[in-house]
Amino acid sequence: MKHTPWKTAVAAVAGTSLLFGLGACGRSEDKPAGASEGAVTSIDSEPATGDLTVWAMGNEGDLLGDFVDGFKEENPDVNITVTAIPWASAHDKIQTAIAAGTVPDVIQMGTTWMADFADAFAPVPENFDLSDFSAGPLEAGQVNGEQLGVPWYVDSHVLYYRTDIAGQAGWDHAPETLDELKQMAADVKQVDGVENGMYISPAGADSWQGTLWAFFSSGVSLMDDEGNWTLDTPEMHEATEYIDGFFKNGIIGTNLDVTPGVSITQFINGQTPIMTGGPTTISQIADQGGDPDSYATAVIPKGESSTSFVGGADFVVMDEAANPDAGWKFIQWMTEPETQIEWYKTATVLPSSQSAWEDETLAGDEKLAAYGEQLKSTQAPPAVPTWAQVSAAGDRIMEQIYKGQLTVDEGLRNLQAEAESIGTGE
Repeated sequence: MKHTPWKTAVAAVAGTSLLFGLGACGRSEDKPAGASEGAVTSIDSEPATGDLTVWAMGNEGDLLGDFVDGFKEENPDVNITVTAIPWASAHDKIQTAIAAGTVPDVIQMGTTWMADFADAFAPVPENFDLSDFSAGPLEAGQVNGEQLGVPWYVDSHVLYYRTDIAGQAGWDHAPETLDELKQMAADVKQVDGVENGMYISPAGADSWQGTLWAFFSSGVSLMDDEGNWTLDTPEMHEATEYIDGFFKNGIIGTNLDVTPGVSITQFINGQTPIMTGGPTTISQIADQGGDPDSYATAVIPKGESSTSFVGGADFVVMDEAANPDAGWKFIQWMTEPETQIEWYKTATVLPSSQSAWEDETLAGDEKLAAYGEQLKSTQAPPAVPTWAQVSAAGDRIMEQIYKGQLTVDEGLRNLQAEAESIGTGE
């Protein structure tokens, strides 16, 4: 199955959700993350040599095999083999390879899987230049404060709104604050043909994760510095009440259709003229015949900050890699701005390199420009093996809050208790 870039990122998250019962599979209790006597601590400037094996998932895996010819041209003495792995079987395949000691040198790793296999990764060498990556993607590659992954591509959500319908409601600009966003949604709800002022899923898998932009922008930290869940805090209450207000005030109905793809259809036909979406939302709108001139994108409106969810994929070098030196040099090459631009042209996934966003290929696209700006302020979910379980609990409890079955106080108290019972898997 061929994944679009956003679906690929979702596949990594969904795969984790389906497999959360595996907990910290592949992890060892007696070995700290990233520990290896043969780990590469410094990368030299010599060309890569020897045999190099790389695993990549989904659409990226299908495309990477030919793309790496550029790396071989610069490193003629390296023999690189890329194996494409379907996302659906990737988690089990990685687990099996670790257990059998048959790992490749480099693996593409969904950011939500970093904690699952952390003990099998080598730490990033000390002289690997990470200065071109923003904080959110870098943190997504850290486990217990140690940098184990290097951001390959990133995925985030920004605001999409129908400029024509917003204009009918008296709005000629994007909302700049969370309060303005709610007011815009209330205003467009009054326009003929609009059924819901904004698309916010009230139920279903990853529905809570889909609203983390509001939580992160309200100053929420899902865990404290000691690794404890913090889901019943004043900030959590504020953000939950903010999202709940869309439903309680009638801006969005709790019977909103949450069937995959419906949000795009309703955005195009004007039934729901505001939503958040990933970068492939642009192509999905085009594929369904949406008018590109009828809508605009903008960064997430500001609460305490304008901070969106970040996902995507990292590259990791395995602790038992046969050729770690070539592995790190390959990752260096794949994350250079020039390479990232060419990879965007090939796979249409967003570069992790901040410098790449200065290229006209991206900077010249007004709808993509919002992503370049948003990626300066992003946050990832906690890098713990149990995140999928806690997230699923959040889906269920938030639905109960939105439908009036629980108060915000009751819901967050329950969520905190469930999260503490689930733990962190560490």
